Amino acid sequence: MATPGVEAALELLSRLSGVRDPIEELRDLRVAVEALQPGALRERGPQFPLDGLFVLMAQGDSEQISSCIAILERFLQAMDPLYVIRNFGEQLQKGLFHHHDSVKILTISQVGRIVEDSDACKEILNTPELLRQIIFCIAAEKISLAKEAIKSLSRIAQSPEGLEALLEGNLLVDVKNVMAKSDIIRYRLVVNIASASADSLNYCVNSGLLSQLIEELTGNDMLVRATCIEMVTTLAHTLHGRQYLAQQGVIDKISNIIIGADSDPFSGFYLPGFVKFFGNLAIVDSPEQVCEQYPIFMKKVLSMAEGQDQTMYGVAVDTLGILGSTVEGKLVLQKTGEYS
Repeated sequence: MATPGVEAALELLSRLSGVRDPIEELRDLRVAVEALQPGALRERGPQFPLDGLFVLMAQGDSEQISSCIAILERFLQAMDPLYVIRNFGEQLQKGLFHHHDSVKILTISQVGRIVEDSDACKEILNTPELLRQIIFCIAAEKISLAKEAIKSLSRIAQSPEGLEALLEGNLLVDVKNVMAKSDIIRYRLVVNIASASADSLNYCVNSGLLSQLIEELTGNDMLVRATCIEMVTTLAHTLHGRQYLAQQGVIDKISNIIIGADSDPFSGFYLPGFVKFFGNLAIVDSPEQVCEQYPIFMKKVLSMAEGQDQTMYGVAVDTLGILGSTVEGKLVLQKTGEYS
């Protein structure tokens, strides 16, 4: 049985239809809903008449939009994700078109709930236009929105059907177009997907997205190179990722770039990331093997530790600390005289 507070909130909700200036009603409804215990709406739900709130959120001033968001968030959180996508999928899609970032964040947060439910996630795959709008959010100016979109798409890609939808079908064109626009987190989606499993990595290879990442890693744009090495380092944390990088000669290329860094006046942009790559590689693989196979790594770290550049010095100290955190790493440092 619903509590009196819930019934009072639903009565206020029913009054919204037909009101020409709903600001006062929205204020009252927001206060009423926010005063409820989290489980109260869940016990009463899920059939709440929310269409009017979605309509009001699509128009009006900032206060009206803000009130609608706060109210909808409470109601939607009380609903099962499968119910949300089946009954409000169209409204969620429209929310990602909204000019107000907070509406998009509300929408993408609901998408995040939906993709964590296996049955609800399948519904998104049956709604290609919503999926397309989520992809477009990767290029959003608001980084938090872009990150949530990447998180949701990465979750969708954990199923074979999701992988195929994103990296084999028509949506792959949209993924590539969006990644071409988004400099800051350009490859985070593809690396998240590729890191999940060897099969996922193969999909990313076949899509051409990983080869594009490698090309930019060794390209002439120093700032892009610095971003790419972060993505490659993430990929190297998985065994299948390291195997791919080794087979493609990427690790050798990174080593050669470090060798040539002394003659590059712009090496300060990317060298810290390249050194960190080998530091992380040594920990997840074998410190002794990495240091023996790529001697330029330890040579450069020791050079940076003895230099005057504070940024490089800090990276060197951190890297030596990482190496010294394992028994094998300590033995490697002992051989160089850096640990006793």
